[in-house]
Amino acid sequence: MPVSPVQLIWNAVDIYILIIIVRVLISWFHPNPYSSIVQLICRVTDPFLDAIRNACPFLVVGGLDLTPIAAIFLLDITRRVLVGVLS
Repeated sequence: MPVSPVQLIWNAVDIYILIIIVRVLISWFHPNPYSSIVQLICRVTDPFLDAIRNACPFLVVGGLDLTPIAAIFLLDITRRVLVGVLS
């Protein structure tokens, strides 16, 4: 059964959002930074999160980083626009 482009985009964004949430949890619990899973998650999410931090430095307030929330919001808006265009 073939997967439609809309379904593929929806699922890919869902997976990336889940990885961002895991990245947030990693930052709270400080696991072994040399773990290959931790390094993979950081390599996958940090470029996107860093780009948002650079574009919107006001999202980091004191020790509170709101960048992941903004990233999830942007991903969801992008997904909805793409799905609307492709549907």
